[in-house]
Amino acid sequence: MLATTIAGVASITAAAVFSFALLSKMVERMVSLSVGIMLATSLLHALPEAFESNADPRSLFATLLIGLLAFFMLEKLAILRHSHHHEGDGHHHAHGHDAREAGKSGWMILVGDGMHNFTDGILIAAAFLANPQLGIVTGLAIVAHEIPQEIGDFIVLLNAGFSRMRAYVYNLLCSLMAIIGGLLGYFTLDKASGLIPYVLVFASSGFIYIAVSDLMPQMQRRATVRESIPQVLLIALGVVLVLFLTAHH
Repeated sequence: MLATTIAGVASITAAAVFSFALLSKMVERMVSLSVGIMLATSLLHALPEAFESNADPRSLFATLLIGLLAFFMLEKLAILRHSHHHEGDGHHHAHGHDAREAGKSGWMILVGDGMHNFTDGILIAAAFLANPQLGIVTGLAIVAHEIPQEIGDFIVLLNAGFSRMRAYVYNLLCSLMAIIGGLLGYFTLDKASGLIPYVLVFASSGFIYIAVSDLMPQMQRRATVRESIPQVLLIALGVVLVLFLTAHH
């Protein structure tokens, strides 16, 4: 409960602070750090945890495949994520483009976020049931990838005509879906512990998909050595952070 609440409130509050202050450089840095945390959490901790269980490895790999394809389809349907471009992002849209786009997509973003937060809650519950340390690291990974996403959401909502306070309150209400997902996950997965490895693998597929298909291509657009060195160092820092937090496991 505490982890899902902190993950939701911390990421949204931090996103509000960053986006209202328009610290765009900090946003780029957060993306790099979150890639390291998400990939390390998935590949070095959650997946090994799942494969060390008694679950059939072929079934777990099938779940990973299904998860990757499911996240691809969710993105296609514009449910999971949405265009986070905004004026001044170098995409050369006509002036007013984003306000028009956002006006149509503001509420869709909130619906998508609610669903996303619900699955994050289930994931945190599954991770805590598997191993408390994994739960903490998973919560951290979710906060790290939620902050850049929520900043993008805030910018789109502000363009859509939401006031700062209204955008913050609606996003905060959406974060409550994580608590509902966490409660549901805790009470159902506790009775069906055999499902935990599959939930961990499915959630890992989401982390891997977001990191590899969305965040890393964003980073590749900034290809100069001066921009690449901090990216690589921050990815490494994310990996080291996960290894440090799980060292005693």
